[in-house]
Amino acid sequence: MHAEISFIGLFMQASFLVKIVMLILMGLSVVSWAIIIQRRNLLKGAIKKSARFEDRFWSGVDLNRLYQDLSSRGETNAGLEAMFVTGFKEYSRLARLSSKVPGAVMDGTYRAMRVTLSRELEKLEANLPALATIGSVTPYIGLFGTVWGIMNAFIALGSVANPTLGIVAPAIAEALIATAMGLAAAIPAVIFYNRFTTDVEKLEGTYVNFMEEFSSILHRQAYSEKESA
Repeated sequence: MHAEISFIGLFMQASFLVKIVMLILMGLSVVSWAIIIQRRNLLKGAIKKSARFEDRFWSGVDLNRLYQDLSSRGETNAGLEAMFVTGFKEYSRLARLSSKVPGAVMDGTYRAMRVTLSRELEKLEANLPALATIGSVTPYIGLFGTVWGIMNAFIALGSVANPTLGIVAPAIAEALIATAMGLAAAIPAVIFYNRFTTDVEKLEGTYVNFMEEFSSILHRQAYSEKESA
């Protein structure tokens, strides 16, 4: 009896369509956990890198030296580092071309950092829509499998002269396990989607604040260079 109501036993006894539903749910659960692990590592690393860079930036380090150190890394810069490198590089280029027009220098610098900000946010938000979709869709997929399984169970019971609990229980359990699998896939996806969305919003706030503060520093520098010219 225990073998008959085990997960494997219920899966093997399920109808073809319910088996397909269970396999889909297992696949979506695997995809969900892969996204969760990947996003968790990426966001955790982004938060740590932002904190380290801000500590270094506000420690009074020379901006030219900081730019040279970061630009020598090539494509490994991300987050605040990428925004700083992009902004300082554009500022230096425009300052040589439009040294007498600080406003034009700052407009170009701000736009360049805005583009980098958008790209960094795209990286942070990648795969989050897929996680949200899994969290919202899998319960309905599981419910569909349950409804189909119960419907087939009652159709089969109609052909039995003396239906008993022993006959009904495996069929109902077989149907309900699809809903359980749907919830098992949906609950972690929803929990981590909400958590990751909050982390992305915090990082976005950190990036925007840095961009504004860095722009103010460059703005003062641009006008001081104009006055000294």
